[in-house]
Amino acid sequence: MFRHSIRTFLVGLCALTAATPAATAVALTVPDGRQQATHAAAPAPHAQTLADLATTMKGEAFAYASYNLFAAEADREAHPAVGRLFRDTARTELNEHFREAATLAGTVGSNAANLRESINGETYEHQVMYRGFAAQARADGDRAAAELFTEIAADEGRHRDAYRAALKVVTTGHGTIPAPPKADVVPVPAGPPKVKAARTKANLDTAMHGEALAYAKYRLFAAHARQTGDTALARLFEGTADVELHEHFAGEAVLAGLVRTTRTNLRKASAGEHHEATVLYPGFAKRAAAVGDTAAARYFRDTAADEARHEAAFRRALDKLG
Repeated sequence: MFRHSIRTFLVGLCALTAATPAATAVALTVPDGRQQATHAAAPAPHAQTLADLATTMKGEAFAYASYNLFAAEADREAHPAVGRLFRDTARTELNEHFREAATLAGTVGSNAANLRESINGETYEHQVMYRGFAAQARADGDRAAAELFTEIAADEGRHRDAYRAALKVVTTGHGTIPAPPKADVVPVPAGPPKVKAARTKANLDTAMHGEALAYAKYRLFAAHARQTGDTALARLFEGTADVELHEHFAGEAVLAGLVRTTRTNLRKASAGEHHEATVLYPGFAKRAAAVGDTAAARYFRDTAADEARHEAAFRRALDKLG
């Protein structure tokens, strides 16, 4: 997967013009009882390893969202084999790489803990991040971005309030979990950025990574809620995840010009996979091994090998296009 230029806060669009959220949704699973017990018995990873796992989760979630958009563009350009390649790679990034990093980091907790974490993230986006981005975009003359950031800030406030109401139900046993929001799917055609200021472009990059990460985490939280028998909470997490991906991430991707021609998308993806396979993940593995986090070191090495295979596959696909 390819790297982003700005790391996002710690808290996501799949294919799109004709696809529906249900068609591209991914149901992640949380570790089974044996995996959870093993993880619980192991010592907690060191702080640097946890930071590297957080970086990994952001990048893998972003790759999932972006590669599904690239797949949709490949389909539009009548390159079905490339579309399948992007989708297959996207599934690996989310269902294997992201999920395994989340397991090592202990991302999924109790339903109450997951709600509290989600409330904190939505509160930050509502009160600080998106309001700040909107003010900066307005000052820089990027009116469309300012309007989008303002709209998303309001959405995140509603998400926070729904999660707060759900937390009260989970902790007291009284009341009703709010109904899930419905995503307004935004098509993402290929095209250049629709903003001019470098600061706005950087803020869109940060925002897209945050939305992709929120999607992936909320899917994990939904899977845990289902495993504990709380289907209403699972639906709330799933519905919110779809808004983050199909509406927020998508709208930001349009303004950022994330999707280009299939050839350009393949070049970008290949370069990113190369960086991860040769620099990023080997470096993470070395740091984890140095502090005795052997499971994380092994994960980073295995992921680096996967990314090398992804790079090779993208390069072969690019060569076939001529």
